[in-house]
Amino acid sequence: MKKDPAAPREGPRPPHPSQARGEPPDGAVGARRGPLQRGRSRGRGWALDTTPLRNRAYRRIFGGVAVTMLGQQMTLVAVPYQVYEITGSSLMVGVTSVLALVPLIVFGLLGGAIADAMDRRRLLLITSMGAAVTSGLLAVQALLPGKGHLWVLWLLTAAVSGFAAVNQPTRSAVIPAIVGQDGVPAANALAMTVRQAGVIVGPLLAGLLIALGDVAVTYLVDALGFAAAVLLLRGLPPLPPGGTAGRLSLTGAVRGVGEGFSFLRTQPVLLMTFVVDVIAMLFAWPQAVFPELAGTTFAGDANALGWLFAGVSIGSLLMGLTSGWVSRVDRQGAVVLGAIVVWGLAIVGFGLAPTLWLAVACLALAGAGDMVSAVLRSSMLQTAAPEEMRGRMQGVFLVVVAGGPRLGDLRAGVMASSLGVTTAMVSGGVVIVVAMAVVALAVPSFFAFRASRSAELAEAGRARLAQESATD
Repeated sequence: MKKDPAAPREGPRPPHPSQARGEPPDGAVGARRGPLQRGRSRGRGWALDTTPLRNRAYRRIFGGVAVTMLGQQMTLVAVPYQVYEITGSSLMVGVTSVLALVPLIVFGLLGGAIADAMDRRRLLLITSMGAAVTSGLLAVQALLPGKGHLWVLWLLTAAVSGFAAVNQPTRSAVIPAIVGQDGVPAANALAMTVRQAGVIVGPLLAGLLIALGDVAVTYLVDALGFAAAVLLLRGLPPLPPGGTAGRLSLTGAVRGVGEGFSFLRTQPVLLMTFVVDVIAMLFAWPQAVFPELAGTTFAGDANALGWLFAGVSIGSLLMGLTSGWVSRVDRQGAVVLGAIVVWGLAIVGFGLAPTLWLAVACLALAGAGDMVSAVLRSSMLQTAAPEEMRGRMQGVFLVVVAGGPRLGDLRAGVMASSLGVTTAMVSGGVVIVVAMAVVALAVPSFFAFRASRSAELAEAGRARLAQESATD
């Protein structure tokens, strides 16, 4: 195994001033939490574990997430609004969503391969600067006379999606090198919690600005957020990939994607982190039925549509704020399966709920289960995958997270229109519960996965990569 870069060298040396406060010196990455830090973490009980924030490098990463999430969510509202203003067509809004999804998938996979081939700090800076410029151009086009030009909006939206698709897996891939294996779950919980806050606040603020006629301001907030992230990321130490960095090329990136999928087929634990999420989203993603419920079952309740759309995020945020225990879970595989069972059962309750408040409560419970699953699945990928594959694994993770709900919307819409909302939701929830039981029996290595043994799995994966490289 590689020597911990934060470990002391042989012979005496004076302590860095920051070490007296219990944090690693600036630039030191890969440090594991010591006994004192673990003890403090346990003592926090259910509260969100903020231990990773003691690490200066992680504070920069976390700060970058915090300053960009609000603007990103505002842009997700402003773009479809502007498309509808230009075209008056919901179909064109749907086409815009597809156009944004395509670069997310393509560059999510390619970006993961690129992140495994070049300094990740440099890649984060490039993509953050690109996103800042593109969001700034969105603000400029919104200020031009008229309501805008559709093709310009489509081009810029695709560019924003492409930059995000490379940035996100790269940012996730550097977390283990910065906070160490033990700090990964807590670091993920912190980042996902602030994301959920952005999901709730961003659309509300965007709606207010749009109502005041300030569409350009929503894009400007996004541009400023990415500009601030660039300033934060500049202070990171170099973050070279685990493998041998080579000359970047499109052919090399495509080959890297293929190598990632070939490796994934040999790693059932890592593969199942994607499979279980696809099952959960495909059979129980509920958003497609919200408009119908708001116009029928809950038509008499004020702002029923808004509450339904906010329900899952409310639960995710509350779970994030009380996720101290999640960062200390050792049986991560079993807890992931249990969390998805909770998601499935909560969707069953949502499908049967006779009142709006009960439906929102069920959605919040589903969101809490999804939050636990997302934190632990991401942590499993970051710690159990070899360093040389982390970028590619995070790229696949991004594609699954983005594509699963869209497939779920299609399934729910088709079933709800033919068999009714209740049948669509209840049947999907039941399928999930049964499927998780099947996964536990069919893939015992996933059910038995422990965080404390993730390094062993990563070493086994690294040995397999070395063996395959020697035989090529």
